[in-house]
Amino acid sequence: MNLARPLTFLFGAGVHLRNRWYDSGALKSRELAGPVVSIGSISVGGAGKTPFTILLGQLLKQRGIAFDILSRGYRRTTKGSAIVDPAGSPRDFGDEPLMMARKLGVPVIVGEDRYEAGILAENTHGVRLHLLDDGFQHRRLKRQFDIALVTRQDLSDCLLPAGRLREPLSALGRADAVVLMDTNADALSATIKNPWQIRRGLAVKEAPPKPIAFCGIARPQRFLEQLRNDGIHPVATWNFHDHHAYTDADVRWLLRLRDRREGGGFITTEKDAINLGSLANQLQPLAIAKVEMTLDNADRCLDFLLETLKARGKPAS
Repeated sequence: MNLARPLTFLFGAGVHLRNRWYDSGALKSRELAGPVVSIGSISVGGAGKTPFTILLGQLLKQRGIAFDILSRGYRRTTKGSAIVDPAGSPRDFGDEPLMMARKLGVPVIVGEDRYEAGILAENTHGVRLHLLDDGFQHRRLKRQFDIALVTRQDLSDCLLPAGRLREPLSALGRADAVVLMDTNADALSATIKNPWQIRRGLAVKEAPPKPIAFCGIARPQRFLEQLRNDGIHPVATWNFHDHHAYTDADVRWLLRLRDRREGGGFITTEKDAINLGSLANQLQPLAIAKVEMTLDNADRCLDFLLETLKARGKPAS
């Protein structure tokens, strides 16, 4: 008997019951003074939440709107709420919060309890718009706008633990906007509201000849596919676990792999570069592949978001 099937049924029943309790008010959400825009997905890892949060942050900055980011800080070794130091370590704050703080130059606050993180943010930086990173299932914090990302793989996947879905596709109906990462609205139910289309690619400067490609991300096959689409064909690849904290032993293994395959250098992701830290100096030449995203009709999408916040009594300023 496949044990995943009954466990998936139980998981789905638990998800359904929890959402019903929040929808009915049996479970209460706590509210911050500033408006909250949640960015999340229905799957575990790899949907593109961090690059999309950075893109949305850049659009908000262009409008002159002050905001911060509330994040769990996955795989950090510290506890409680903390303001991310851009010069800090991923072990203290998490790799993705550190990336967002460095790229956007705005306050990023990590904490298991995103309400407490929001209180710290408001007490430190004042009341402003909060972007809730990976918040679609974090319903303990009330939000005024919900964004859910969906990928092509999600359309044919199933719930945990048999698959990668944290919620069924029907949960997308709870979102105010559904961001289509590598699919289109025709593939989804007509019940979803406000589909936003994303175009995604990689930007790589000076890829070394015959590179060794390595990464520690949720969906490494997408990274490798994008490299090949850009005409970069690694002579060898190696995948670590998502959010992998690199060690000297990892570097020695990669160098041996390079020598064995007669590689001319390395290529990895921006997130992995953060997790490598100073160890990256031992892997030169090392090219960093950066995710580039473009939102179709970006001004119209942002106008809709801001108008919705105003209509719900929490305008962004």
